[in-house]
Amino acid sequence: MQPFRRFSAVAVPIDIPNCDTDQIIPARFLRRAKDDPAYARFLLHDLRYHTDDTETGFIFNQIPYADAQILVCDINWGCGSSREAAVNALMANHIRAVIAPTFGDIHYSNCIKNGLLPIRLSAANCNHIRIQLHESPGASITIDLEEQTVSGPDREGYTFDFDPMDKIRLLHGLDDINMTLEHQAEIEAFERNYRKKNRWIF
Repeated sequence: MQPFRRFSAVAVPIDIPNCDTDQIIPARFLRRAKDDPAYARFLLHDLRYHTDDTETGFIFNQIPYADAQILVCDINWGCGSSREAAVNALMANHIRAVIAPTFGDIHYSNCIKNGLLPIRLSAANCNHIRIQLHESPGASITIDLEEQTVSGPDREGYTFDFDPMDKIRLLHGLDDINMTLEHQAEIEAFERNYRKKNRWIF
């Protein structure tokens, strides 16, 4: 996974409360491989495209926001089913962070395990930032995971809470396997000692 430390990028406001994972990636795309060249189009597909596959006027299609790598969302982002593909679709669009007042629990966990940073800020702060992003299309946000701060378009600062172990995971770009391999020396020492004490098994 790509480590996440300090990051600045264009942000896009998504004013959809309770945006569930079926809106983030509709169920009919779940069998498509992550390396499918069209995978990026599956993100928020039914909001972004008409039935004839032409683009709608949805904000993510608008040029100032088209290269956004940060989403600022409304309450309960990623609720609904546990589909990991919702995170895959975000990452296929180079989204590095999602800021929202609340998240679906499983979606929040899936974000962290795949190197995407989910940040909880208050509903009032998220609303304030989204208003700024609407007023200044193409504006950037800066996130510092080490300091656990967000700097809005107007450079106002916000702090956020984050689990210490999840912070280590993202700062160093460690997935579940890499987290285990961090303890490889101890694991190998245990195996050697176990074999020595239990030779009769082997």
